[in-house]
Amino acid sequence: MMVYLVRHGEALAETRDPSRPLSGPGREEVLRTGRLLARRMRMLPGFVHHSPKTRAAQTAELLGQCIPGLPSPVPADGLLPMDDPGLWAQRLETADRDIMLVGHLPHLSRLASLLLLWDAGREILEFTPGTIVCLEKTGNWKVRWMISPPLVKPDSEGP
Repeated sequence: MMVYLVRHGEALAETRDPSRPLSGPGREEVLRTGRLLARRMRMLPGFVHHSPKTRAAQTAELLGQCIPGLPSPVPADGLLPMDDPGLWAQRLETADRDIMLVGHLPHLSRLASLLLLWDAGREILEFTPGTIVCLEKTGNWKVRWMISPPLVKPDSEGP
C-alpha cells in the first residue's frame, strides 16, 4: 500500500487573490513534476483526494493531466491546513488501494510524522510547494521516495 502526499504548488498571495489559486510558476512546477513522474514512475493510486481549497484542487487536476490513468480527483474532508492528521492516518490503516492526498501545511507534515514516527508533533519531512512524498506500508510506514520541484529540471533539459 502506498500513499502519495502532495503539497499544492506555489499559490498567489492572499492580498493578490483571496482564493489563492496557483501562480504561473506554481502551475509550471506541478506540470514539470507530473511529467517526470509519468516518465519515470508507475503511479496508479486508486483514489485522488484533495482539500476543498482552490490551489489543492488545481494541483490535483494538473497531475491528472500528466499521469495516465490517474483517477479523477475528488474533494475530501480532513485535508485542510489545521485538520487533525489522525483522521487520515485511521483511513489509511484500512485502505486497500494506493491513495494520493493533495493538501497543505502543516497538515501533510503532521500526517507524515504521525505515520512514520507515531508522533504528529515531530516534523521530519520538509514539504516545499509542489513536493510529493511517497510512503509505503510494509508492516510500518516508510519513505519510498520524495521529490520537490527544485529537483526537477525544465523539460528542455531532459529527465
